[in-house]
Amino acid sequence: MDLLDFNKKAQGLRKENQAFFKKLKVRGPKNLDSLFHVAHHSVFEKTDCLTCANCCKTTSPIFYQHDIERAAKSLKLKPGEFLQKYLEMDEDGDFVLKRAPCPFLSRNNYCSIYQDRPTACREYPHTNRKNMRQILDLTFRNTLVCPAVLEIVERLKAVKV
Repeated sequence: MDLLDFNKKAQGLRKENQAFFKKLKVRGPKNLDSLFHVAHHSVFEKTDCLTCANCCKTTSPIFYQHDIERAAKSLKLKPGEFLQKYLEMDEDGDFVLKRAPCPFLSRNNYCSIYQDRPTACREYPHTNRKNMRQILDLTFRNTLVCPAVLEIVERLKAVKV
């Protein structure tokens, strides 16, 4: 899917998806994790993130201390140098990238620090985690960033979750 088309679709479904997530918070099914996981695996069997990389182009992962140390080592920098060069503290007190797109994203959508990327990148888009109910707000926000998450949510809506 073209990113412009995706953005239009995601914005067009924004209010509908907000209502869907509100409903899930109030009375989501007991098997919510399982429903997400099945849809996640089905969608990601057909998804090549390298054709998109919208997450890397538009958002920043949180960098925890171990992420900073691992990425800095990969780049042959001291953790303090890495922090000063690439990161800033956001309004929640988390370290995030100073700018988007990610400075480690190459033109062909490969990550130059892939083996040493932050945990948040490793786990993105988080739709195969346990306790999905706890991250429904994040998952809703990810429908606006990741075409695969939007597709997962559309599938859940179609089975009348």
